[in-house]
Amino acid sequence: MSIQKSPDAFRTISEVATDLDVPQHVLRFWESKFTHIRPLKRGGGRRYYRPEDVDLLRGVRTLLYNDGYTIKGVQKVFREQGVKFVSETGKGTVDSSLAELARETVRRNDDEASSTGGALTKDARATLEALLEDLVSLKEEVDETLWEDEEDEE
Repeated sequence: MSIQKSPDAFRTISEVATDLDVPQHVLRFWESKFTHIRPLKRGGGRRYYRPEDVDLLRGVRTLLYNDGYTIKGVQKVFREQGVKFVSETGKGTVDSSLAELARETVRRNDDEASSTGGALTKDARATLEALLEDLVSLKEEVDETLWEDEEDEE
């Protein structure tokens, strides 16, 4: 008899590995390659994944296994499309036209960088600045949530 956890419950690495159908060592490897994946670590180094961590991991899995991205390609998606895009990919809420647009943007930025000797174009710089703004606001939200969680535990 298996008890269903709340969708908001934290998951262990074995639960996430089973849910995503990947070995646990792959999840640990992804943590080392994608700095946005940061499960909570408690006593003894046990990992606890928040629902948003699982969505992010699911997005990484989708990009790698279904869409054919490489590790470097997914890192570039994180940089150019943002954490929210990868997370939404994991939730299945990014439609295929948006996913194709993201792929095309990554390809175009690669082409522009190679044609300008690696220097950023105005458009690329604006895109990166917008992504940075999004990341800063997301980090603030995460920090606030973590502080609230810690206060609730006390």
